Amino acid sequence: MIAFVRTSATERHTPTVSNLVVYFHRRTTEGMRPDLDQTQLDRYSRHIILDGVGPEGQAALLDSSVLVVGAGGLGSPIVQYLAAAGVGRLGIADDDRVERSNLQRQVVHGDADVGRPKVESAAEFVAGLNPDVTVETHDLRVAPDNVMALIERYDVVVDATDNFPTRYLLNDACVLTGTPLSHGAVYRFEGQVTTFEREGDSPCYRCLFPEAPPEGAVPDCATAGVLGVVPGLIGTVQATEVIKLLIGYGETLDGRLWNVDAGGMDVETVPIRPNPDCPVCGDDPAITSLEDVEYADRCRIPSE
Repeated sequence: MIAFVRTSATERHTPTVSNLVVYFHRRTTEGMRPDLDQTQLDRYSRHIILDGVGPEGQAALLDSSVLVVGAGGLGSPIVQYLAAAGVGRLGIADDDRVERSNLQRQVVHGDADVGRPKVESAAEFVAGLNPDVTVETHDLRVAPDNVMALIERYDVVVDATDNFPTRYLLNDACVLTGTPLSHGAVYRFEGQVTTFEREGDSPCYRCLFPEAPPEGAVPDCATAGVLGVVPGLIGTVQATEVIKLLIGYGETLDGRLWNVDAGGMDVETVPIRPNPDCPVCGDDPAITSLEDVEYADRCRIPSE
């Protein structure tokens, strides 16, 4: 009897293309924009029936663009879920090649991809997952001389990098251009996520960490290790934040740092307050151009 009830409930609540067409017609006659074909109605059906997304939210995703900087442990789940969600244009920037030691956590790459550019492997994964998504590969290291031209083409930037100079570079560039930025980081069994919306009194990464720690003070994954699933956990939270930004749903982690320790599954959220003395987003910013910062040297502002 229980199995029968569950089966019946599942059948009653499973949307089909035909009833989604009726639902979509009802929504569009109420002023919504009809942009989805029948294949898309089927593919994104669980979004379309979801209050807070609907056909208008899905259309917004298909019209949006996101730049993911880093196609490694964090970038892999971010790329996976943004592509599956139907983000229409997905930029992937990374100058690295796939190594076998990556495969324990960098799940868009496979054993046959060892030695290939990560952006090529990631783009091939997306192409096999969702033909609605246009992938733009940037096989380069993001640097002060190319970052501004790169990010200005996208609605949201995702920091999936593993080094402080690039984190500060992306932060500063996004502040200067007013581009929303998702930040994530992992270390051993731990990870953190925040979002900088760049609206109102939104803080930035330098409000949280004014300068990078000395080189070598924080070990990287190659020396400290990382539990393979932790980048997946953090990356999916970042993807969630990006999707909420794009469809205008809920509250993001803007002004909050979400921390998790997978060892005990301890979760803590701490506030991030705007710093009026922040060198890039404060009341009297010292950084008005990327030329004002030595990104190879603790991301600091040169002394006068």
